Amino acid sequence: MSGDSSLFNNALREDVGSFDQSVTFRVLFNNRPFSNGCDLRPSTVANRPRVEVGGDDLRVFYTLVMVDLDAPNPSNPTLKEYLHWMVTDIPATTDASFGRELVRYESPRPTIGIHRIVFALLRQKRRTCVYRPEVRENFSTQSFAQEYELSSPVAAAYFNCQREAGSGGRRFF
Repeated sequence: MSGDSSLFNNALREDVGSFDQSVTFRVLFNNRPFSNGCDLRPSTVANRPRVEVGGDDLRVFYTLVMVDLDAPNPSNPTLKEYLHWMVTDIPATTDASFGRELVRYESPRPTIGIHRIVFALLRQKRRTCVYRPEVRENFSTQSFAQEYELSSPVAAAYFNCQREAGSGGRRFF
């Protein structure tokens, strides 16, 4: 993923934890990849994305989380991180459809402000070692990773999202 890496790295480090972009990772909505920091409308992200994971060993497994760092609004993110999606047991060299969906995809639908939506890919120590979190609200990627002995993110991507009729000078595609 390309884009403004310093903003992206700071957002991840602060909210999701440090990461090492060591695995090839691609997220596509409607078969279109996006660049980090781009603006996507809720209608564009209404359907679950395709997430492709690189690597060269099918015996390596990953957990994917998709979180909103700004829920319910960027000025007062009291539900941060809000978990939109979780897939575990994704083998390297495949895509998320080969994993186990622990938390079904819920598309972002911000009502106030511009929200940063982050995808983080974490390496598992072994298969079937991650379990479904109890709630979506106030999820913590860092705490979850520690609890299940997952790595720091080995790949990540993010986009900005605001309500469909959002005002301001931002351009959507």
